[in-house]
Amino acid sequence: MCDERTWKEDKAYLGKKKLSRRQFNRLTAGASVAMMLPPVANAQQVTSSHVEITTPDGVADCFYVHPASGKHPAVLVWPDIFGLRDAFETMGTRLAQSGYSVLVVNPFYRIQPAPTSEPGADFNDPDTRNSLFSMMGSLNAQTHFTDAQAFLGWLDQQDEVDTSRGAGTTGYCMGGPMVMRTVAAVPDRFKAGATFHGGGLATDAADSPHLLIPQTQASMLHAIAANDDEASPTVKDTLRDAYAAAGIAAEIEVYTGTLHGWCAIDSQVYNMAQAERAWNRLLALFETALA
Repeated sequence: MCDERTWKEDKAYLGKKKLSRRQFNRLTAGASVAMMLPPVANAQQVTSSHVEITTPDGVADCFYVHPASGKHPAVLVWPDIFGLRDAFETMGTRLAQSGYSVLVVNPFYRIQPAPTSEPGADFNDPDTRNSLFSMMGSLNAQTHFTDAQAFLGWLDQQDEVDTSRGAGTTGYCMGGPMVMRTVAAVPDRFKAGATFHGGGLATDAADSPHLLIPQTQASMLHAIAANDDEASPTVKDTLRDAYAAAGIAAEIEVYTGTLHGWCAIDSQVYNMAQAERAWNRLLALFETALA
């Protein structure tokens, strides 16, 4: 996930592009990026709201968006280290337009309400980086489990959620391990999970997410950044072996030419072509696994 290595590589990449921070902020303004994205096929009209959800540790502020009519599969979205913000509300809305009741959470609600980072927050700034690392350090395997259970419990009480169909979950960057723990936290409900440039998915730690795979039932998608794979080339193989041993379907791919963070639409290293390919793989997974 986001660490000293990835921010240095991103910084080097941006240096080559010679893109000023002001130019970047203009390019990645939420409305502008949303307008650049391909239209959603057969897009449904959606309704959205900001909601508060009680968990064992407090009250979480979240963004809830769903089609304006009918019942639909629930999807829980874990943002990257920059937290709940306009970009992820846009991404959640786009997913809802494809027919899902989507909850995008503030993973740092224990510390402060969203937004937990400034618009255009830059990992190259030491204060920003230290603040984000500190917030990420406040979470652990246990909070991932309890939050997942609380958020799905709330979703399953909503009129717009079809509880007869499986639930899905997606996670970016630090949200990757959260996805793997989410599908283990409520295995009878979560039938699909997807991680995008997720870090820490398979480690030597006793609580490594990949050790939970035998306890899950969800079909999975792991979209891996090329530079993450270069740094940890055995992770994909560890994941493949674990899913194969558990008899669980998993699509695991390294996306050529990508850097950590490439799927978030406001990322400095956003790669639209590859992000759209990963997005379409997500929709294909959900269409099949959440049917």
